[in-house]
Order: sequence, then structure tokens, then C-alpha cells
Amino acid sequence: MAMGVAANRLELLQIADAVARDKSIDKGVVLGAMEEAMQRAAKARYGSENEIRVDIDPKTGETHVSRYLHVVELVENDKIEISLEDARARNPAAQVGDIIAETLPPVDFSRIAAQAAKQVIVQKVRDAERERQYEEYKDRIGEIVHGIVKRVEFGSVVVDLGRAEGVVRRDEMIPRENFRTGDRIRAYIYDVRRETRGPQIFLSRSHPQFMVRLFAQEVPEIYDGIIEIRAVARDPGSRAKIAVISKDSSIDPVGACVGMRGVRVQAVVQELQGERIDIIPWNPDPATFIVNALAPAEVSKVVLDEDTHRVEVVVPDEQLSLAIGRRGQNVRLASQLTGWQIDILTEAEESERRQKEFSERTQLFMDTLDVDETVAQLLASEGFSSIEDVAYVPLNELAAVQGFDEETAQELQTRAQEYIEAQNKEMDDRRRELGVTDEVLEVDGITPAMAAALGENGVKTLEDLAGCATDDLLGYYEQNKDKERVRIPGALEGFDLTAEDANAIVMNARVKVGWIEAPKEGAAEEDTTEEPEA
Repeated sequence: MAMGVAANRLELLQIADAVARDKSIDKGVVLGAMEEAMQRAAKARYGSENEIRVDIDPKTGETHVSRYLHVVELVENDKIEISLEDARARNPAAQVGDIIAETLPPVDFSRIAAQAAKQVIVQKVRDAERERQYEEYKDRIGEIVHGIVKRVEFGSVVVDLGRAEGVVRRDEMIPRENFRTGDRIRAYIYDVRRETRGPQIFLSRSHPQFMVRLFAQEVPEIYDGIIEIRAVARDPGSRAKIAVISKDSSIDPVGACVGMRGVRVQAVVQELQGERIDIIPWNPDPATFIVNALAPAEVSKVVLDEDTHRVEVVVPDEQLSLAIGRRGQNVRLASQLTGWQIDILTEAEESERRQKEFSERTQLFMDTLDVDETVAQLLASEGFSSIEDVAYVPLNELAAVQGFDEETAQELQTRAQEYIEAQNKEMDDRRRELGVTDEVLEVDGITPAMAAALGENGVKTLEDLAGCATDDLLGYYEQNKDKERVRIPGALEGFDLTAEDANAIVMNARVKVGWIEAPKEGAAEEDTTEEPEA
């Protein structure tokens, strides 16, 4: 019998060792699971209301089963409590609040208890294994891993990574790419999450960073940090653009990524199923960078609009289809790469638009200043674009226009100012009609025309204006459900306000209402995109 017990003890430790090694988890975890399983069996035997602890000695494999009793003045539940008197009989030093352990005979497992114990152990071991997988992979987000395809289900590919399992979902695959069970696969870890089924390791082959990592494997300079990939845009399986910059002026970043006879870039292209890759030199100047990004198309002119983050690109007529690319691919990737919204015009379209703008301005001056076409054209060609330009420009600048003298300039300014006054009066009447208060008009930067526009948009009191964010005045972009950027117009759209102007108007209104104090001279302006607490 003694031999049997000894064998059992050793056997217990050997089993724990084998399981721990097999699942590469800590032996203590396995022993802990065994202790819990035995505890359940003991509770089933002695009654579940008892407080029973089982300890397995990790050196000898001996099992101690004990019942814990709390020392109390008055016993209410004799299964877990013992009176001070009885406790002192066992241990003279016992105090109220102590715990006395009472050794119980070892438990013999019945068949059902053994089955239950096995389930507990299996579950605990599985949990520990999942925890190990999570800990091992959570810091590996951003790495490329190799694995073998285990199975393909509903278009997703389950990958055996050796000590864990990853999944490449259908939308993270490169289109028209098929994997079969047993194929080798390379993928990028973009997320590791704890799920109810254990840690899910999410892999991707269409992620832009997958390409970045592949280049880092092929180009030692990127790995060493001499060349940096600043931006990536991909249409997986079809076309991609990457922007590179070198920290060492003697190394050409584009050449290094292409490699001798294109071997480096070719290695990446093969892994990505023939995806065409444009390698572009990154530039801190947005205009130069955008011109580079539209390669291989040539660009003749670029006009940036910093406020709306849009850019107009003019290309020669024969380059238009190349610049736009098949199904708009080239311009879309260039836009993703640079972060600018790109509008492409041909030279013919641009000159036609300039001509149209010129004739519109000419017409504007003819109608408002009551001058003939020649004078209106002179003003338009000198860069005057609005009545305000004519009304408030220094007189000598207006007189300097070819063919004008001081008298003409004076007359033009007077007419312009009279026109603006008449407009203001009309707008002021409109504002009153809409119920916009006089206080709104007193805010610095608000003109009668603006007050009328605010009224049209439901901003009628000083509080309404103070409660606006800058975007409410200027308009903004948001994504609709089709993932397209949609312009939401602002209340003061069309007044050529910059973000600073709109910001100042809102701040002035808030100061007037008394929500905030007037900023001190030279104090940093606070961000006003937050809605204030009214």
C-alpha cells in the first residue's frame, strides 16, 4: 500500500510535469488546477458548505486535505466556525478571528469525481495556455510572421504559427489570392485581442504596414533606420505608392529600395502577387510632394488651399488619363499618400476657368461700379477680385493702374463704398427681419452680410454664436455610410474666412457673453473646437 501511495505521489508530479512541458506553461499552474479539482471532489465528499483546502507539495507530491474553521465567540455555523473554548482545547494560544486548520483523511476519487476533476484540470490548463499565447504575442503587433495554413473556412485562413494560431480574415487577404491547407504563408500581425475563445491573433496581407515590413526585410538601410518610409498607400494586389526619405544625403532612398536591376522591389512585388509599387521621394513641401506622388504623370501647376486641405493640379491635356489612372487609382493613391484632397484639371480646362473668372469679375465691376468694359477689365486683370478690394485699397495703388489717374481712382472708390453701404443696409434689414439681435452685429469681425447669413442658419443671439464651434461657421468634412467624404456647409461659408478668423469671432462672442475672460495680450489662444458648458 505504501508503495502504491508513493507511486501515486510521484505519478502526480510526473503528470503535472508532462502537461506543463507539452503546453509550455508553468508547472505551478497545473498543480494549482489539480488542487482545485481535488478540492471540488473533497467538497462533494464532506459537504460543499465546508471550507476545504487541498495542498500538493511540489517536491514530494504529497496531498494535504484540511478544513478551515474560524474562531468565534458564538458558533452559528459549525461547518466553518469553532468556539473559542474548543479552539483553545486544540491550541491554547487561539484568539477570536484566528483560523484553525483540521486535517482530513485523503479523498478517494469516485469515477464521477475523477471525471469532474479531469474537466477542471483540462479547462484550467487551456486557460493558462491561452494566457501564455496572449502574453507572447501581444508585444509582437507590427511583426511579420511565417506559418502554415491549417484550414480555410468561409474565405478566412487559419494559420498555424507553431505555438499559437492566427487568422487572416477574407478582407485582409490580397484579392484573387488562394491558399490551400499546408501552404506556407507570410502575414503581418495587426492586432492581438483577448476573446472568449482565447487570444485571437489577427493577421493581414493587405495592411499597408505589411509592405513596409517587407521592404524593411529586403532593404538593410530601412532596417538600420537610414532610410525611412514616411507614407504608404495601397490598393492590395493591384498598385501601391510608398514615400521614402534618406537621413544620409549620400544615399539615394529610391535607388536603395529598388535595388540592383530592381531585385529588392521585385522580391516585395512577388510576395504581394505582382502589386505594382511606385517608390516616391518624400518632401516636406506639400506642393513638391504632391507632384512626386502623381508620378508617372507630369504636372505643370499646383495650387494649394491650406484651409480646406485641397489641392488643384493642372496637367497637360495628354497626361490627364495617366494622372487619374485606371478607375481613378493613381490620383486616389496619391491623395491617400499625401493626405491632401486632389482635384485634377487639364491646361485647357484651367485656362477656360480663368477666362470665366475674368469675365465674371469684369461683369461684377461693370454692374456694381457702373463703368464700361475696358475699365472693368483693367481692374480684373490687375488682380482686384471683389468690390471690397476696390473700396478699401490705398488710393495710390488704384491710381497706379495703367490708364487711371487720381481722379478716376477717387471716383471708383467712392462708387465702391456707396455700393457696399447700400448692400450693408439691405443686409441689415434682412438681419432684423430674421430676428438676429444687435449684439451679434457688435461682435468684432461680424459684418451685416454675415449677421444675415447666421440668421439664415438659425444663429440669432449672442449665446447661439458663442455656442458655435469653428467648424459650424466654416463647414467641415465627414464620412457618410458609403465611406465617402461629404462636405457639411458652415453658417459663414463663402465669406473667405480663415480658421483663425472664425476662431476669433467665436472667442469674441464668448467673452461678450461672459463665459470666458478676454485673453491677455500675447497669451496663447485656447482651442475652441470644444463645445463650452453653457
